[in-house]
Amino acid sequence: MFTLTAESPWAQTMSLLENCSTMKHLKQIHAQMIKTETATDPKLATKLLTLCSTPHFGNLHYAQMVFNGITRPTTFMWNAIIRAYSDSNEPKIAFLLYCQMLSSSVPPNSHTFPFLLKSCRDLSAMGEALQVHGLIVKLGFGSDVFAMNSLIRAYTLCGDIQYARQLFDHIPERDVVSWNTMVDGYIKFGDVKSAYGVFLEMPLKNVVSWTSMISGLVEAGLGVEALELCCEMQRAGFELDAVAVASMLTACANLGALEQGRWLHFYVLNNGVHLDRVIACALVNMYVKCGDLEEALQVFAELKASLKDVHVWTAMIEGFAINGRGVEALEWFNKMQREGTRPNSITFTAILTACSYGGLVEEGKSLFKSMKSLYNLSPCIEHYGCMVDLLGRAGLLQEAKELIEMMPMKPNAVIWGALLKACQIHGDFFLAGQIGTHLVEVDSDHSGRYIQLATILAAEGKWKEAAELRLKMKKLRVLIPPGKSLITLDGVVHEFLAGHQDHPQMKQIHQKLNQVAERLRKEGYKPVTKDLWLDLENDEKETVMAQHSEKLAIAFGLINMKPGTTIRVVKNLRVCGDCHDVAKLVSRIYKRDIVMRDRVRFHHFRDGRCSCRDYW
Repeated sequence: MFTLTAESPWAQTMSLLENCSTMKHLKQIHAQMIKTETATDPKLATKLLTLCSTPHFGNLHYAQMVFNGITRPTTFMWNAIIRAYSDSNEPKIAFLLYCQMLSSSVPPNSHTFPFLLKSCRDLSAMGEALQVHGLIVKLGFGSDVFAMNSLIRAYTLCGDIQYARQLFDHIPERDVVSWNTMVDGYIKFGDVKSAYGVFLEMPLKNVVSWTSMISGLVEAGLGVEALELCCEMQRAGFELDAVAVASMLTACANLGALEQGRWLHFYVLNNGVHLDRVIACALVNMYVKCGDLEEALQVFAELKASLKDVHVWTAMIEGFAINGRGVEALEWFNKMQREGTRPNSITFTAILTACSYGGLVEEGKSLFKSMKSLYNLSPCIEHYGCMVDLLGRAGLLQEAKELIEMMPMKPNAVIWGALLKACQIHGDFFLAGQIGTHLVEVDSDHSGRYIQLATILAAEGKWKEAAELRLKMKKLRVLIPPGKSLITLDGVVHEFLAGHQDHPQMKQIHQKLNQVAERLRKEGYKPVTKDLWLDLENDEKETVMAQHSEKLAIAFGLINMKPGTTIRVVKNLRVCGDCHDVAKLVSRIYKRDIVMRDRVRFHHFRDGRCSCRDYW
């Protein structure tokens, strides 16, 4: 119990308030303040109110009681209680309190409006934001940069980027926060190009400016540009903060840029960047997505127990899954629980994917059933998709179809697409034709649906129907995304597009491909053209397939990387059967490990074999 002496109650009370750490102690101090009649002191009352309304103490009800006990609240006190509600789950009350503040003839100051505008942002209340804007101007705060910055952010988060830009262009004074707010607003609006335009115009940039822009590029899938901007940031003399590091690790994961990812790991260890749960998970995920599971395991082993949350465990399990190591994924799933971490919905997506890619049918069925019975998790559409894929890959097409029909939710195109792929693999052209026709109707903007159906029609020799489908695509202007492969050399990401000739080494690449083709023919290789749905002669098909982006990337690697160096390729689409066979042969003939990440999983080629065991 706290006791105040009569000698200096004000000083002792302020000292106690400043050192208070629990709500229980705060209430004791308040009780003593009432006894010693210091509860009405403006500074002490404001301090008490501010403390009990902060997230640390989290007692909004008590804060309101303290506020109600103040006879004449000052502007600072009104701001404290308005702020408390703007940070709570009841932001609407902040507006009611503001109205009471005005009716009590207490004037607001420049700090009042940001709290109100935060409530507008949280409620997406554009009308209220406009009203607050009018009050700001009316009460003479139209030139206050603090209030204007809050208003710009409110407009962007309420979804009106044009209002925000108009205000930004016309405010009399802009500081670095104004610029950063506008950059961040465009990024949240999905307009990265405009964000970058504002970023380039900034007269003065700080760490937040660079980090926001880098994060925006990563979120937009522009990893190469993010890496380039990161280098510019360092050349400008700025150190990477934790947010920038986490974003860059994500970019490296998306690009498969292992060299840059390793450099970032080194940067974290040697530049005082706090290794929190976000960066820990980002590091594990980066190594996993770059195909270096051993390094991911090393990072995981070195993490403190407090950092090994469900997200880090799930990243490791997903790593085993996409690298075709299903049995190890199951072992880690059990190990995670033995060490006290309960799996969540995302963990189950990862482990079911591991079962699917590893052909572990019974294990997958058991885990799927356990979601509800043991973990009280209701399977969502992603889990059903994993199960359809699991059953379909194993050839249990009828069982997969029955599962779809029993789903508690309407199956989407992804679910039907998984079954269609399984039908294609196992040669059930009748069921495949039914599903493919349905998919083309319900997912008419997705080029992959047309290609899958056309491939099936072509495999049946129905070239006329396949040609008609291709004409339908042209009429509807459905674009086929070109195959794209990335390979990193000396910190530079090289991009290859199927059929494109714009790489500076393209002449040497084609020469290398011709040499490779000759060696492959001597080994008895014959191109796999059955999956190519174009109505071409076989020699024309072979020419088209020779231009596939992963073949170009592998040839680039053979030319530029030292003998024995692993060639790492990231592809935006599923690898085709012919490229898969070529990669296996190249790995044996040229004694090169090739790690290829396609749209769904990894393929590790070594000595003429693939980690997927041709089950993909």
